Amino acid sequence: MTGLAGGDFLGLLVEIAVSLASLVIVGAILTRVVERLALRAGASKSVANSVREWAAILMLALGIVVVASITGISSELTTLTAGGIVGLVVSLALQNTLSNIISGVLMLSDGILRIGDHIEFSSVKGEVVKINMRTTWVRGDDGVITVIGNSNLAGGPIVNRSSKERLARKLQV
Repeated sequence: MTGLAGGDFLGLLVEIAVSLASLVIVGAILTRVVERLALRAGASKSVANSVREWAAILMLALGIVVVASITGISSELTTLTAGGIVGLVVSLALQNTLSNIISGVLMLSDGILRIGDHIEFSSVKGEVVKINMRTTWVRGDDGVITVIGNSNLAGGPIVNRSSKERLARKLQV
C-alpha cells in the first residue's frame, strides 16, 4: 500500500496503527537501553535523562516519517518544507536550554554576577560559587548548594549585596 490512491482506507489505518505500535514498543525499549548505557558510562542522572529524552524525540520524528511514508504525504513534502519542520522541532526542543544560555551570556556581559558575590534571589540567599552557561550555583549559609537556571535568575529581582561599588560604577557610565 503506497498511499491513499489505493482506495483501501481501513487497510491504511491498520498499517499505520501497527507501524506506530511497533515503533512505540521498540522506542520504549531503545530509550531505556540508551539511558542505562549512559548511566553505566558514568553520566549523571540528569544527563542520562537528557539522553533518554533526545532518544524519545528521535523516535517521535521517526514515527512522523513512517506515517508520512505510509500515507504518501512524503512525496508531497519538499526539502524546504521538511527543513522548516525539522528547524521548528529542534528550536522547540532546545527552547529552555537556549534561553538559559542566552541569559547567562547577557548576565556575564552585564557584570551583574561574579563568583564570590553574596546574592538574594527568591528564597535563596548565599554566595555565588559557580557560573555556567546554563546555570548559576549559590551556596547558602547552611552549606546547601542551589542550582538556578540563568533564565530564571535574569527574569527575577536579584539583590547583590557584595557588589555595590562595581554596580554603582556601571550606573554612572
